[in-house]
This record gives sequence, structure tokens and C-alpha cells, in this order.
Amino acid sequence: MTKTSGIVAAITIAVTGMVSPLAAQTPLKDVAEVRNGIIYVGMAYEISRKCDDIGARTWRGLNYLQSLKRRASDLGYSDAQIDAYVDDDAEKDRLESIARQQLRQLGVVPAEPATYCAVGHAQIAANTRVGWLLR
Repeated sequence: MTKTSGIVAAITIAVTGMVSPLAAQTPLKDVAEVRNGIIYVGMAYEISRKCDDIGARTWRGLNYLQSLKRRASDLGYSDAQIDAYVDDDAEKDRLESIARQQLRQLGVVPAEPATYCAVGHAQIAANTRVGWLLR
């Protein structure tokens, strides 16, 4: 084998090794750490919109979302994949639905703003991720 064909073989093996994991990569919507983080932000935002007593920690929330983006990047997702996930309207609707469902499971009754306050105060007191995003 010549030196050139050995280099070509090494590059082929390296590229194949790099491409295969990407081809088999889990869709970003199925990465629980990222997906759940976005849901927590949505829950905190919804509480802050519906309860006048509670505000969102906006900078903390933005920093948290940036940390989720960094995590996705660390897991091997490209900026284009991350942007496509974030910009997907159907996925936004799905995550909002999950966030609202989880709020209902915690005791929120959509027609009763006081329930948002009760859940929000409980989340803050328990120092959950949702509570950490509220003040």
C-alpha cells in the first residue's frame, strides 16, 4: 500500500467514524435534559404571566436557556440543528402543551389565577427548577 492510499484509508476511517454517530444521533426533541429544561422555563413563564405576585427571573431564565444550548452543542448538535429545533412551531406547541399539563398536575386551574400563585409559591419554596426561575 502506498503512503497516499494509507492516508486516504485513515481519513476514510476517521470520517466514517465521525459521521456514523451523527447519523444515528437522537433527535434533539428526545434529549430529556434539554427538552425538560425548556419545559421548566415555559412553566415559570406561564406562572409569571398569570400571577401578579410572582415575577420571572428573566436574566436567570435567559442564562439557563443559553446553558441548554451549550449542553446540546456539547452533545454534538450543530448550531443549525439547535436552531431548527428552537424554531420548530409544532415542537413549540407540543412543549407548551406539556408545560401546561404539568402545571395542571401541580394544581393549576387555568380559569383560576390564584392557583398559578399557589403553585408558583410552592415551587419557589421547594426550590425546584421552576421555582428557581421565579421570584
